[in-house]
Amino acid sequence: MIDDSQPSERLFERLQGTVERVTFHNEENGFSVLKVRVRGRKDPVAVVGHVPTVATGEKIDAEGQWMTDKVHGLQFRADRIETHEPTGKDAVIRFLGSGLISGVGPAMAERIVQVFGAKALDVIENEPMRLVTVPGLGKQTAARIAESYRERKAVKDVMIAFQDKGIGTARAVAIWKVLGPEAVKLVEEDPYRLAREVRGIGFAGADEIAEKFGIDRAAPERVRAGIAHAIESAADDGHTAVPRADVIERAERLLGVDADAVAAEIEGAIAQGEVETFDIDGTAYLAVRRLARFERSVANRLKALAEGRPPWGRIDVDAAVTRFEARKGMQLSPSQREALALVAGAKVSVITGGPGVGKTTLLEALLATISAAKLTVALAAPTGRAARRMADQAGREAKTIHRLLEIDPTTGGFKRSASEPLEADAVVIDEASMVDVPLMSALVEAIPLNAALILIGDVDQLPSVGPGQVLADVIASGLVPVARLTEIFRQAEESRIIINAHRINRGEWPEPPPSGELADFYVIEARGADDALAKILEVVGNRIPRRFGLDPMRDVQVITPMQKGICGARNLNDRLAELLNGAPLDRIERFGQTYATGDKVMQIENDYDRDVFNGDLGILKRIRQQEDEIVVSFDGRDVKYGLEDLEALTRAYAITIHKSQGSEYPAVVIPLLRDHAIMLARNLLYTAATRGRQLVVLVAEPRALEMALSGDRIRRRFTRLKSMLTG
Repeated sequence: MIDDSQPSERLFERLQGTVERVTFHNEENGFSVLKVRVRGRKDPVAVVGHVPTVATGEKIDAEGQWMTDKVHGLQFRADRIETHEPTGKDAVIRFLGSGLISGVGPAMAERIVQVFGAKALDVIENEPMRLVTVPGLGKQTAARIAESYRERKAVKDVMIAFQDKGIGTARAVAIWKVLGPEAVKLVEEDPYRLAREVRGIGFAGADEIAEKFGIDRAAPERVRAGIAHAIESAADDGHTAVPRADVIERAERLLGVDADAVAAEIEGAIAQGEVETFDIDGTAYLAVRRLARFERSVANRLKALAEGRPPWGRIDVDAAVTRFEARKGMQLSPSQREALALVAGAKVSVITGGPGVGKTTLLEALLATISAAKLTVALAAPTGRAARRMADQAGREAKTIHRLLEIDPTTGGFKRSASEPLEADAVVIDEASMVDVPLMSALVEAIPLNAALILIGDVDQLPSVGPGQVLADVIASGLVPVARLTEIFRQAEESRIIINAHRINRGEWPEPPPSGELADFYVIEARGADDALAKILEVVGNRIPRRFGLDPMRDVQVITPMQKGICGARNLNDRLAELLNGAPLDRIERFGQTYATGDKVMQIENDYDRDVFNGDLGILKRIRQQEDEIVVSFDGRDVKYGLEDLEALTRAYAITIHKSQGSEYPAVVIPLLRDHAIMLARNLLYTAATRGRQLVVLVAEPRALEMALSGDRIRRRFTRLKSMLTG
């Protein structure tokens, strides 16, 4: 962690020296920690910055600032690093023997320099076949050395070209990693591709680079790119389409050009097929081709799947229910019987309802009913945690949708598709409200047309993080039968979590527990953010462990509406880490986050090689910086990560409510403040309240709770799927 209050020098400086050791180098983003020998200094200097390739023996020219790191001491933080080939014999040997040049190790490096001296690099570049005069070095090895050296030099040329344009090293490395040796040419042709293709640059960064490459602010390509960004950024908020007037307003504000220029380029984008336009209820909408294609795919495929009879044929539901009840020793309610008959009679159907209304029992009855027909049934859910819970409830295997479709981790594509469909007679998807349009498109395309599809989910929860609101649109379209379960069963009536979740969903205040009794749902009044923070720390660290016997690390999850603010996930993680893990054995800083042994962490992307999935929680057990390794324990299973893989992990003492979708925890603590006003929607609070199995604690300002319950802030999503399904 950098202590900006204790800089040894705040001036922007230049540093030159020779690389003595490459302490760390991330090949993905170029982040490097170097030990550099600098003239006039007794000990090597630590230089931290970004550089695409670097080797011992090379000379560097860096610009940046001296800073004092609390853990590692004095460092030179470089904004720009240029590398230059070594000149002296010893430096050339170290450079060649660093492992950066294919085919050359330390011993071979010494032999090459013995023959050619300090001019060895010139020979490799211009007369590589002379290398065969080195003992033990043949023609094939000489060619490999020359090719490796040329590739490395090409990288350097790209870096120099970008740096000449004033583009920083970190950005230049990121661009080169994606676009390769042709990076400069490709950026000259279309700098706005960087916003689409290079992670972390975004439209603002691409626009800044475009200006450096001479793109005029009124240039048609800039306006066209701004229009696409205005629509795509709306997808980040879940929209698959945007009212045309909104696009013009967003692009006008983003680009600083007049509305007529934007409108003219919209027409051009429509004419060239980059953007689609359509009307819904008299309002003109725009959609980028990618999302329009996904929604069209979902609509067309669902219509096709819904036709015909289900693969299990005609079922005597009364007889099936009797058999199920006898085997389970229980009785289905009339509403469950009705729902089972509805679903059993259709090829595509939906089961929806809140907590405690018997969705799991209905799924069990359905599986028992159709299994009698000896069919292959595939169960899946959007996240690993949801899939594991589905498997536990159904008593059979359930996969993530990505694993069901056989994702290729290297390309991000799926093996299963219309040309190689799933080998299943029926596909059942749980937590369907979390499935966005692109994933649903891939799923329905992979389901055989003679198969059945059953979607299960709570439509009143938050919609998918990604674009679309598939479950809500399918239900609203009326295309397929929908079994709505509303009856709360007797055992569920004893749970205040379930009772209050339904009250929240109706916009009613949660019921308080009886005075003096232990309960499973509490509302603690907060008077401002600081008071809420203090109460959260007390509840997590003391009251829940003492009164309920729950472990604050393993069993208690804080879920909050936002990342920012006093009671946002970032600050809560810092404060809860101090409370629950105050004296870690080791710590490391990467990608703007500090990780410490003993930290509670969450995997934030699916990793099929390591068998860990988005939403999985673990404890960071060991940090081995010298071995470039950390170890995280997930439910007792140790998983190793390289330091460059830490972007896949985030501290998880507190997470956002959106991140908690599809997961359940023994206890949840939920701050609800007026500071969160932009996020205070009823479905957000309802989703949060249904994450707790044994205990839910709201730490809320009364006005904030009132705002969330009012229903005024449910965010409307602009989508096209419903109209496509009904059209």
